[in-house]
Amino acid sequence: MELPMVWRQWPARHARITDVLPAVPLLVIAAAATAAGQDGWQEPRWHEVVWTALSCIPLAFRSRWPLGVALFTVAGDLTLMAVAPHIAPTPAASLIALYTLALLGSRRTAWTVGVAAAVAITGVHAATHGESVVAGASLLRLDFAIAAITLGRAVRSRRDNLAEARARAERAERMQEQEARRRVTEERVRIARDLHDVVAHHITLVNAQAGVAHHLMRANPDQAYEALAHIKENSRAALDELRATVGLLRQPDDVPGSRAPIPRLDDLDTLVGGFRASGLSVRVSRTGTPAPLASATELTAYRIIQEALTNTHKHASATRIAVVLDYGAHALRITVTDDGRPGAPKGPGTGHGLIGMHERATAIGGTVTTGRRPEGGFEVVAELPLSLAPATV
Repeated sequence: MELPMVWRQWPARHARITDVLPAVPLLVIAAAATAAGQDGWQEPRWHEVVWTALSCIPLAFRSRWPLGVALFTVAGDLTLMAVAPHIAPTPAASLIALYTLALLGSRRTAWTVGVAAAVAITGVHAATHGESVVAGASLLRLDFAIAAITLGRAVRSRRDNLAEARARAERAERMQEQEARRRVTEERVRIARDLHDVVAHHITLVNAQAGVAHHLMRANPDQAYEALAHIKENSRAALDELRATVGLLRQPDDVPGSRAPIPRLDDLDTLVGGFRASGLSVRVSRTGTPAPLASATELTAYRIIQEALTNTHKHASATRIAVVLDYGAHALRITVTDDGRPGAPKGPGTGHGLIGMHERATAIGGTVTTGRRPEGGFEVVAELPLSLAPATV
């Protein structure tokens, strides 16, 4: 169970109080130990309690200078044991200082000072009391010193493990957030590409057919009426595709509306028919043995062809377009060429269409190259894998 924030912040905010807090039970124990006798309770030997209190004063700085406090307290207790062995209490302050050194200092320093202090305390006590170093009272002080170091290192190890686990959890959380943001960004880019392709394609056709209808309205009303019918069909198709694309932004619990199916290469005749109705001569040919395509590859191929045709109609003075689909053993090669004259674009472009084609192809492991042909016109070549490799974790 995790402690409240106010209790977790207490040691940092009140370090000095926390450092001297162990002195309180030490004084109580010292008073009780000197008051207990064979004949029952008596008045405590206050001089020993005072010595215990004095030895606890350096503990107020044990968090700031753990090594210095440990050396000072051990030296003070050893001096008292050597000068006045008859009144020297148990070196409890030294044990607290050694525990703090093991908790805050390095392992080598803690064990070096701890073992040296344990041997010194045991030796001085045995020498001043005329006992053997292996006697019970002497060994008890050795055990206390070693136990203080062991306990301090155990608590330090537990704190380090908890800190490392907390850091791992924070790193994992940050990675999850970064992954979520990355996926959201990729989804936004993908939806933006779809919106660009749909709007640019259909609006271009509507604009071209509106120009045809305006030109023929008086001279040939029948053809003008046919152009208006194409405008109606393209605008309806644009609305259907926009509704399907925007539908991707709905929440999972939203009621699904009408969503158009994902465009496929089987829909090329409809796509090309719209451009033919606007006055372009579009020829589609297929070579090789047609093979089943991954759905992502088929959608990417359709969008690349759609964008290439749209760019030709918008930005090139072209009258003929050739679309070739070459089915290879492992890849589909798409080539879109036109006979546009260089230096005579129909209108300015932003370049988003070409960028979108490159991004779509790269997303599924394909490539797109574009550029002007030496003999004139523009060429788009796309290499797309027939099947996608499984994602690796």
